[in-house]
Amino acid sequence: MKQKTIFISTLAVLALVFGGGVWYYNQVQTDKHKGQAAANLSILFRQDMPSKGNTNAKVRIVEFLDPGCETCARFHPLIEHLMNEYPGKLKVFIRYLPVHKGSDHMVKILEASRKQGKFWETLEMMFASQPEWASHTNPQPFKIWNYLGNVDGLDLEKLRRDINAPGIDQIIQRDFKDAAGLKVTKTPTFFVNGRPLPRFGYEPLHDLIAEELSNTH
Repeated sequence: MKQKTIFISTLAVLALVFGGGVWYYNQVQTDKHKGQAAANLSILFRQDMPSKGNTNAKVRIVEFLDPGCETCARFHPLIEHLMNEYPGKLKVFIRYLPVHKGSDHMVKILEASRKQGKFWETLEMMFASQPEWASHTNPQPFKIWNYLGNVDGLDLEKLRRDINAPGIDQIIQRDFKDAAGLKVTKTPTFFVNGRPLPRFGYEPLHDLIAEELSNTH
């Protein structure tokens, strides 16, 4: 009986030690994530980023995007789905990483369309027409002009003038530099409140958003 009592007591102590170890590990990981996120935030956010969503949203998502990236095009409606799933709780910001040939021309068009308040409509049109102009073997970026007229209210003459604004090249160069500082090499790459995804995919993005929302209560 005494041996049984000792055995049970030992198990209880081990359980406490294990539980304490798990708590400590989780706390260390949480502190690590917070530190990493804080370091990232100083590079991620720029005043002039395209964005949409609630200004007071608790969760801010930054996406490094290439208009010629097929995966970016496939993810675009998923981001819309997340914003509908969590109404008023998310805000999405766009950074550029135009690594595909001809995508820098698309970024110039996007930035010029933003001056007319047509950024998101133009981006959606680019993704919809992507197979026509973004072939990896034979990209033909200027074909995009065949589709820009489909963006309701977009002034094409003004757009042609504004794409040559020198500030756009500076934005592209800055985003490339910031991407390098964050070790971003592929698109799309997402950060949620400064935290990178543990692995790429819709579910990891969804889970990280849910985790950040639970942490803000």
